[in-house]
Amino acid sequence: MPSKNVVQPVADPEHIALDDVRPLIAPHLEAAIAALDENAPLLATMVRYHLGWVDASGRRATIASGKLVRPAVAMLTCQAAGGDPVTAAPLGAAIELLHNFTLVHDDIQDRSLLRRHRATVWATWGEAQAINAGDALFATAHLPLYSLSAHGVAPELVLLLADAFARMTIAIVQGQVLDLGFEGRDGIEVAAYVQMIGGKTAAIVQYAAWAGALLGGADPATAARFGEFGLSLGLGFQIRDDALGVWGSEAATGKAPADDIRRRKRSLPLLLLRERATKADAAIVMLLDTKPTLDDSDVTAVLRLLDRYGVRVDVEACLSKFHDQSRAALMSAAQISCNPARDRLGKMLEQLAVREG
Repeated sequence: MPSKNVVQPVADPEHIALDDVRPLIAPHLEAAIAALDENAPLLATMVRYHLGWVDASGRRATIASGKLVRPAVAMLTCQAAGGDPVTAAPLGAAIELLHNFTLVHDDIQDRSLLRRHRATVWATWGEAQAINAGDALFATAHLPLYSLSAHGVAPELVLLLADAFARMTIAIVQGQVLDLGFEGRDGIEVAAYVQMIGGKTAAIVQYAAWAGALLGGADPATAARFGEFGLSLGLGFQIRDDALGVWGSEAATGKAPADDIRRRKRSLPLLLLRERATKADAAIVMLLDTKPTLDDSDVTAVLRLLDRYGVRVDVEACLSKFHDQSRAALMSAAQISCNPARDRLGKMLEQLAVREG
């Protein structure tokens, strides 16, 4: 039974514009999370809090939640391949829940106090309980995926998607392991960084595009091209995140300004700076690495170095490269001249390239 804490979706979701997938996946999200409503109410509260459905006391809230980019990709690629996007709604819900599992655990590992303009789960309930919340999201993510067979999807396709879902999760965790391993290290090449974000960030978008296309009736070769679209889209998404982590505003991102600098994160802007700085400037950056915490003057010094070496221009150029690759793959995968879903995906691609949060 859907949770009483969640705003119920409209009665006729088939007529909702695909640019707003929330009403389409809401019933599947709610059914999955309802599995947590047993004898440990805090678990469900933490999960619903992270999703933006309730406040920390469990009362219904109207907090802005995620952008739902990944489920939107799954549903739109399903339609672009010739299928009914409603068929992919359970898949979209599964992807969104899995994505949020990674966010809860990432916040613990990154020591992030804020997400979506409010305290993270671990900052509210502690690390141990936040791990439980993340584990619960991981488990519930599989429930909508397995329900696909009840919605008319062939069992062999459900098995294929479930197998790939597990392998995609492994790729995400491998990427996170590499990301944490990069911290405090010098000499990390940009190619190694791109490989890392290909798992941590882009693997789930690649899966969403590939799986959605298969549900839409695409043959394996066409679905693979949709997957290439998703991979490049995901890489570009992370590069944009890297830019926002240095130059984004707190009002737009929900995190402290220049948060990646303060955390000494080996994101693309900082890697490029280390790669091209003179010995004198590199020594300044290395010296900052030895400080327990960075103050505002330290952050300002790094920002000035980034500006001196034109790093922001090159980050934007890298984003443009992945943007172009993604568009080319999309046009190759969805060649029908009149394809509104493909056009919506193209519009999404344009919007994500310039997003501010």
